[in-house]
Amino acid sequence: MAAISLPIPKCPVRKAVLLAAGRGTRMRELTNELPKPMIQVRGKPILLHIVEGLTEAGIERFLIVTGYRAEVVEDFFADGARLGARIEYVRQVVQDGTGRVVELARDFAGSDPFVLSYGDILVNPSNYKRLASPAEDQEAIVSVKRNEDVTKGGAVFVNERFELTDLREKPKAGEPTSPWYNAGIYTFRPSIFEFTARLERSPRGEYELTDAIRSLALSGKKVQAIELEGDWADVRDPEVLAELNR
Repeated sequence: MAAISLPIPKCPVRKAVLLAAGRGTRMRELTNELPKPMIQVRGKPILLHIVEGLTEAGIERFLIVTGYRAEVVEDFFADGARLGARIEYVRQVVQDGTGRVVELARDFAGSDPFVLSYGDILVNPSNYKRLASPAEDQEAIVSVKRNEDVTKGGAVFVNERFELTDLREKPKAGEPTSPWYNAGIYTFRPSIFEFTARLERSPRGEYELTDAIRSLALSGKKVQAIELEGDWADVRDPEVLAELNR
């Protein structure tokens, strides 16, 4: 009699960490008074789109990492009650890379899994439900999009089960590459902190979250890639913003 393969149980995620500390210098004068995540897209701040989408997906508690013009974010969202959420804040004092930012979420996460999103990434909200439902054998999830310019972000390498095998930040001409672009939204279990704690500065002089994810995958833990469905936008500059608001 053939063995029955049972589905691996899923673990609902109830926490999210949102990175909103940067100014966004490529936005030029648009961020003179606002941090980039508070720029409006289709009538409301980018960060509000993200919080609303995650809340609809079952996220109840948020940690927003603020920095530049932190009070703009904190005054707008307050404790999150009007959005049906609980929102806490932590400030990134030194801008030394995304790996160090994640370290700020250690106490908030505790022993729970969490979704992490950059504060300038917009996606079809249906994707959040997939990210908030990792299988119990998945240590992390990395979202990807196909056929974006990996030299502007990261190239994600996967195996036949669409599990991450490597992650290279902004590969240069002649270096190995992949059609899968790191889309900037993740799900982590607390094991990620073991790897962010060991980070060393990259050639750019920063502590890179992508280096920690790469080390997590190379340690033998399952890091699942998922292709995002529908619209995705990295609101990186005024040209992208204008296109979204057209």
